[in-house]
Amino acid sequence: MEEFNRKTHWETVYANKALEEVSWYQRVPETSLSFFARFEVPLEAKIIDVGGGDSYLVDFLLEAGYCDITVLDVSGKAIARAKERLGKKAEMVKWIVADAADFDPPEKYDFWHDRAAFHFLNDSSELVGYVQSAEKGLRKGGLLAIGTFSEKGPAKCSGISIRQYSADSLKAQFELGFNSLECFSVDHKTPFDTVQNFVFCTFERV
Repeated sequence: MEEFNRKTHWETVYANKALEEVSWYQRVPETSLSFFARFEVPLEAKIIDVGGGDSYLVDFLLEAGYCDITVLDVSGKAIARAKERLGKKAEMVKWIVADAADFDPPEKYDFWHDRAAFHFLNDSSELVGYVQSAEKGLRKGGLLAIGTFSEKGPAKCSGISIRQYSADSLKAQFELGFNSLECFSVDHKTPFDTVQNFVFCTFERV
C-alpha cells in the first residue's frame, strides 16, 4: 500500500476543486470571526491562520483593519488561489507553505486560529508536533482558537480519516502550556446541504 502523502493529497484537491465545491467552504466564516470580537483582538495583533488554505477569513480580517496576518497551509496551490483572489491585498499578508504537524514558527503570535486542520492529524507524533509548534509560536497570554469535527461529526473528510473530538478530549491535547477558556459546538452547513458538527475550544498560552 502506498504511503499517504498529505501535501500531495491537498495539492491534488486544490488543483481539481473550486472553493465552492469543498465541504469546508464558508462565504462568511462567522464562528471564526466571532473570536476576534469576543476577545477584543486588537488590530495590531500578530495573527496566524493555520490550515487557512484559500479561506475567506483573511479577506474579512484585512477588511476589518488587521495588519499583521500570516496564513499557513500545506498546499501551495491553495495559497496561490487565495493570493490571486486578493490581488494587491495579498502583499499585506505573510504566506507560509508548511505542514502544521512540523511547523517551526518564525515569530511569536498573539492569536493562533485553526478551523479544521488539527483533526487531520492522526499520528501521536503529529499531534505532539502541532502542540509544540503552538507552544513555541504563541506568546504568553496569546490566544489559541481551534475547531475540529466533533464526535457527532463526520469520520472522514476529503477521503481522509480524521480524528473526532469532544470538548474534553480536545482540551486534553492542550492541557500542558495552555489554560482552557471555553468550548462549544457548531453545526456547519456544507455547499451540498449536509450538516457537519464541529467542536471549538479556545485557550490561553501560559
